[in-house]
Amino acid sequence: MIGQAKKKLISSLSQKKYRDKNGLFVAEGPKLVNDLLEAGVQAEIIISTDNISLPETGRSVITEIIPPRELQKISFLKTPQNILGVFRKPEAPFHPDQLTDKLSLALDGIQDPGNMGTIIRLADWFGISTIVCSEDTVDCFNPKVVQASMGAIARVKVIYTDLPALFQQTSSDSGMEIFGTFMDGENIYALDLPPSGIIVLGNEGSGIRPETTKHITRKVAIPSFSAGGMESLNVGIAAAIVCSEFRRTTSP
Repeated sequence: MIGQAKKKLISSLSQKKYRDKNGLFVAEGPKLVNDLLEAGVQAEIIISTDNISLPETGRSVITEIIPPRELQKISFLKTPQNILGVFRKPEAPFHPDQLTDKLSLALDGIQDPGNMGTIIRLADWFGISTIVCSEDTVDCFNPKVVQASMGAIARVKVIYTDLPALFQQTSSDSGMEIFGTFMDGENIYALDLPPSGIIVLGNEGSGIRPETTKHITRKVAIPSFSAGGMESLNVGIAAAIVCSEFRRTTSP
């Protein structure tokens, strides 16, 4: 039976302030836990309903076996899986030079955890190693984000910063293009897109905010081919289309 102190700790990690305070986050399910361990993310506690084989981490990890009903009490999932891990948040030192000559994503006020996790997963798929986010973007270590990222959170660096200040420094230092997704932008299917740059995706309801927009060097749009009344795409879907177009002429 898991102790009350561990229960309290795990429960507290549903809130960002305690994730920040403790430097920890929760991941659930065998694939996700294994992916994080294999990527070298440091596990503090592993809790499972049975004896399972885990990747060799090279360090001692507290592992506990508990009944399924006990795991259900501490799980953040509606349908708990048979393993839960408490991991230390990876340190992600960052300098704007790391964006030079690469394709990167920038998220301006993304709020939905599912969208955030999907975008992290897409970044991993398309070989995008860094995502820079406005400080009000949803926390990448939110349990719902971690689950939706399907392990990509271990391989994609997510940085929270003042986007307008970063863009001003980046554009002045390197001259890198900053692309923004807008309804009135250029048709992305008709553009000759470069292999590097920053792609900005905006808030689900209000899009890219004005103070960020003024630093964008090129507006792009995904045109609608429908005669119906659809006003916009889900930001996760839009991210997939835009990333695919940027990578279309790049050999893996």
